Amino acid sequence: MSRIGKKPIPMPKGVSIDIKPASVTVKGPKGTLFQSIQDGISVRLDGETILVERATDQKRHRALHGLSRALIAGMVQGVSEGYKIEQELVGVGYRATTQGQTLDLVLGYSHHVVFEMPTEIKISARQDRGSNPIITLESFDKQLLGQVAAKIRSLRPPEPYKGKGIKFVNEVLRRKAGKSASKK
Repeated sequence: MSRIGKKPIPMPKGVSIDIKPASVTVKGPKGTLFQSIQDGISVRLDGETILVERATDQKRHRALHGLSRALIAGMVQGVSEGYKIEQELVGVGYRATTQGQTLDLVLGYSHHVVFEMPTEIKISARQDRGSNPIITLESFDKQLLGQVAAKIRSLRPPEPYKGKGIKFVNEVLRRKAGKSASKK
């Protein structure tokens, strides 16, 4: 049996769940999330925990068992605590400013890159003296947050020689030696 799939999901205070045969809706202090459930997977509430079970041991059901449990656990954590991603702009002259739900980036192109955020995401940018600009994204929807963070990173991915670009804070980049390193 799936080790992840059989783990019960604890329900924090202030979180409610609405279970239907083909969907699950989780409501909490930060927001509301909805997830459809595949055939062969069932979700039930057992006291203060949520249990995810599968109908058979078919390969398809085994694969969906752990996935469904992980998605529901992510929803529960998102509506109760939320998620946060920080990205760092590494490069001379790279800047980030926010105005409402709009992110304005200067990334070494001949123009500014303007990025409009979804309403579910809170954004802030800070620039401390002597350090790189940091973009902070916060949301209760883990999937949307990761998708937006990946889109921002794709505007100027970090390059392996100097490390310039948009990277996640605490991300370790593999650096390459330049062509001068091979000559002796």
